[in-house]
Amino acid sequence: MNQIKKMSMMLSRKIHSMNVTRNMSRSSAEYCAEAVRKYDYENFICTLLLQNTSRSCAFAIRSFNIEVSQVAEQVTQETIGQMRLKFWEETVDKCFSKDYKLVPKHPVAQQLFKANMECKLSKRYFNNLISSRRNSLKLTSFKTLEELEKYAEQSVSNVFYLVLEGCGVRNVNADHAASHLGKAQGIVQQIRGIPHARRINFLPVPQDILTKNRVSQEEILRSKSSEQLSECTFELASRAHQHLVKARSLLEKVPKEARSALLPAVSVHVYLDRLQKVNHDVFHPYLQQRSWKLLPRLWITFFRNKY
Repeated sequence: MNQIKKMSMMLSRKIHSMNVTRNMSRSSAEYCAEAVRKYDYENFICTLLLQNTSRSCAFAIRSFNIEVSQVAEQVTQETIGQMRLKFWEETVDKCFSKDYKLVPKHPVAQQLFKANMECKLSKRYFNNLISSRRNSLKLTSFKTLEELEKYAEQSVSNVFYLVLEGCGVRNVNADHAASHLGKAQGIVQQIRGIPHARRINFLPVPQDILTKNRVSQEEILRSKSSEQLSECTFELASRAHQHLVKARSLLEKVPKEARSALLPAVSVHVYLDRLQKVNHDVFHPYLQQRSWKLLPRLWITFFRNKY
């Protein structure tokens, strides 16, 4: 336990150093890390636990994912969104050209080029991430839970595949675990998006689940809690939990050097536990606060080489 406390203090110092860095002139690497800290905090904490090149590569991948994922929220016209995604599609091509002079002077693009040169990443995973966001520009909701799962696979699992490659891991069992973890995290992201449905102009709960539980779209847009909506959330959370359990059941088959890349499983588990405590009421104030349990659970899991 003393070693875990010592490691926890080290993590706290890393977070503090990041807070100091953001007030200074930033390099492209610092820009990427800061973007992940600001917009994807739980994955930021997990990424800090990776080692050296793997960590910088993961920050480049996750900051790229942030750039493409925010396009839908930043534009009001689909054509403008398509143009921005086209920029990132062309940027990926240039990052894989091995000619630094072609890479745009954008910090994420520059780090992506460096990450690819050091870790030999797979281009198709980046293209999958862009395609998932391109398709989502036309979406205002999911028709079925299966459609949501497919979207989670495309938009989240592909991030894990890339982070695994950044750790030097190309293993079918690790990818299998990453696939299920991506679906679990993707579903949780949609659950967490329910209170923000009006702002983002998107209904995160699939239509088939709303219909089955007799919940109207207006109830969600008005951020109105109800027993029926909690039933919808329960169904989503149950499916996320199934994927999480499946991902963790593969632990012994996943190479030890790959497990740190799958640490976000801890944050998924923590959120699902908290959601259950408030009877799956996504609007409960308790869920709007960061969990103090996340850091110690991450350290213990990391220390035990699990996820």
